[in-house]
Amino acid sequence: MNPLQHKQILLAISGGIAAYKTPQLARMLKKKGADVRVVLSEQATRFVTPLSLQAVSGHAVRTNLFDAEAEQGMSHIELARWADMLLLAPATAHTLARLAHGLADDLLTTVWLASAAPKFIAPAMNTHMWENPITRENLQKLTRHEMNVIMPHCGALACGKTGMGRMAPLEEIIQALESHFMDRAKQRQLANKTVLITAGPTREAIDPVRYISNYSSGKMGYALADAALCQGARVILVSGPVALPVPQSSQCLVIHVESARQMLAQVMHHID
Repeated sequence: MNPLQHKQILLAISGGIAAYKTPQLARMLKKKGADVRVVLSEQATRFVTPLSLQAVSGHAVRTNLFDAEAEQGMSHIELARWADMLLLAPATAHTLARLAHGLADDLLTTVWLASAAPKFIAPAMNTHMWENPITRENLQKLTRHEMNVIMPHCGALACGKTGMGRMAPLEEIIQALESHFMDRAKQRQLANKTVLITAGPTREAIDPVRYISNYSSGKMGYALADAALCQGARVILVSGPVALPVPQSSQCLVIHVESARQMLAQVMHHID
């Protein structure tokens, strides 16, 4: 049976251009056997229509905090009780800031605050907004409160630039949700183990301005680190210079190196 079979997933959509992908996301979740309901922020309705999401989810889409047709007129409590999981995709910088500070001034943020269900966030925004220290602090605050972040990718953005901030592929988002619902014993099969991983390129200096390197992106090593963390391992990640976000976990020690000698030294230092 698929891990999402019969699971009740509340898809919350905030007002970013990546919202145009959410009807397909809802369709894919339904295909996996999940029951999907949708909450739209007011800004999200500018990018995707409630009617399109209603058609693919099979449920009326909620946008109003005070819904006379909801149970006792309280949509946020009704939806918070219903959901097995909350997924915010896309999560804009503005919405992350509101959630990090516990604001509840619309249906989306109120449901988020009222629900005790597991929460997943898929950020999507301009590169400079993503790299802004305030956004990073807000994200770290949310992860401290056990919210799961599906990290964005580097790619072409709606603003015409290329950089970090593109919402994770839909398949990756669904995989993250499936992993959560897998059997806990299977997920924790690396508990009490320490995994040492090397990732990324090295740079060998020729002179103060030139070096020899290779095209390694580090994606494989970082993906292995994430997978090991999900299975309960403590991870030591020795990383060459890469353009990837470090795993957001207290169980992961990331050591940045430049040269092959530095990488070897760190590996030998931690090999025991």
